[in-house]
Amino acid sequence: MCPRSFTSTSELLSPEPALVEPNAGNSHSLRANRLLQHAIPPPMLPVVDLDPEQVRVLGCLVEKQLTTPQQYPLTLNALVSACNQSSNRDPVVSFSEEAVERAVTGAKARGLARFVHPSHGRSALRYRHELAEVLGLDERQLALLGVLMLRGPQTPGELRSRTERMARLDGLGEVEAELSALAGREEPLVRRLPRSPGQKEDRYAHCLGSAIRHVEDSAPDEVRQRDVPSQSPVPAPSSPAPGAWSEELAELRHEVARLRRDLDELRSQLGA
Repeated sequence: MCPRSFTSTSELLSPEPALVEPNAGNSHSLRANRLLQHAIPPPMLPVVDLDPEQVRVLGCLVEKQLTTPQQYPLTLNALVSACNQSSNRDPVVSFSEEAVERAVTGAKARGLARFVHPSHGRSALRYRHELAEVLGLDERQLALLGVLMLRGPQTPGELRSRTERMARLDGLGEVEAELSALAGREEPLVRRLPRSPGQKEDRYAHCLGSAIRHVEDSAPDEVRQRDVPSQSPVPAPSSPAPGAWSEELAELRHEVARLRRDLDELRSQLGA
């Protein structure tokens, strides 16, 4: 199934193209449906601009789908707990139910989340994400993006270890290849950041929010200012006053004269 994606928020909210309702045994309507589906132009990726609450909510939905699928989709209580848990989160937050509900509703308005109404013995409304379908992600890319959404900028090595429970990524080379694919899209989903002081690997951040897309744009200058110790100007040596020079010169002349007298006395004693 081809992933559905959009060029703008207005397209995210627009309805699907209507298909012809097939009649039983009507081959013409079936053929019309197929032609209509093939006539739909290839989709473009959306420019996604999420707020931090929506980023956290969607990241949690991705994580729970890939690590505990038996509990997915999530209820509101489970989603709040996932957002506020202290492990595997940076930063650690304390969202209220109202904040989480508002965030997932905003994500739904962008076509990135869906409400699953009670059925099959379930009594509570549940929530699921639509990132894979909307953005056209496979499981490995989805795992990488989800961890970046939950823990902020990370190195490929950190991402490899932190996605082990979510998807199979064989080695750093595969992680870097997937990151390059995500960064090389027409609308990049991740970006490479400057290296932090002391780090040997590049770091990557997701691009799903304007605050994240512009993170550390000025980092190199800030790093240089932070890492180079401030040096107070070294005062130039003060020049002695003219009177001090005269006194020093007079003392030197007196010392030379004394040495000459001592030398003359020594010569006379030796009969020179």
